[in-house]
Amino acid sequence: MTSIVPAEAVTGQAGEPGRTGRADDGTQGPVPPAPLAPRARFLPSLAAVYRAQLSRARVARIPLLFVATFQSIGIMILMRGVVDGGAESRAVVAGSSVLVVAFVALNLLAQYFGQLRAGGGLDHYATLPVPPAAVVLGAAGAYASFTVPGTIVTAVTGSVLFGLPVTHLWVLVAVIPLSGAALSGLGAALGLLAPRQELATLLGQLGMSAALLLGVLPAARLPEPIGWARDLLPSTYGVEALSRSFDAHPDWAVVALDLAVCAVVGVLSLAVATWAYRRAAVR
Repeated sequence: MTSIVPAEAVTGQAGEPGRTGRADDGTQGPVPPAPLAPRARFLPSLAAVYRAQLSRARVARIPLLFVATFQSIGIMILMRGVVDGGAESRAVVAGSSVLVVAFVALNLLAQYFGQLRAGGGLDHYATLPVPPAAVVLGAAGAYASFTVPGTIVTAVTGSVLFGLPVTHLWVLVAVIPLSGAALSGLGAALGLLAPRQELATLLGQLGMSAALLLGVLPAARLPEPIGWARDLLPSTYGVEALSRSFDAHPDWAVVALDLAVCAVVGVLSLAVATWAYRRAAVR
């Protein structure tokens, strides 16, 4: 009887590791396994995630950016009748400007990652051949990018409203990305570590409220225990750097020190967010 079973089923399929088959030169022998695809590099993966997040969030987040900007400008208008000027006015303008970053990079990013975890969206990212750090940094960078126009508008409006100089507002070039990195990492970590989506939303709101109360209110008027909590908030050092830049002759060494602390906190918070992403993706 003639068998209808292919010969490869008996002697081993060609091209399958550990089995015999016909090699490329026509001889019979073991066939080596096919090489694996190269591992995705970090920078191209980061750029791809950043572009994808930027295009996805552009339509949904722009209205919220207007809300954050108008909110900060409204707070400055209210505080205009409370503070007289000097260091207090500089603190109000700097805190209100960084509050735009906190609203988007901390609050909205915490809600986004909380929603991803609750809806199973992390499973999609886990199947992509990209490093976990690229996912976290790409999403954080996209959300922080939306804060640039609102922060600039708020800082310029506050400077005009309180009669502050705009000569050194170029410091925003460093304040926005460093504060954005610190607050984005914190927001992503809160969203990924929260066991429920509702809790992630609550933590994001509480974080933004802390940035509002501890950043906008002048530090000299805060009780000492609350002042200690202010020192632990990542955005505080961005607020201090921007506030010092409104002086006629800023102490640039102190400004650089504040920005350096903000950068260190940003690296640490993004590292924690990356660890939280790995932890949430494998559960």
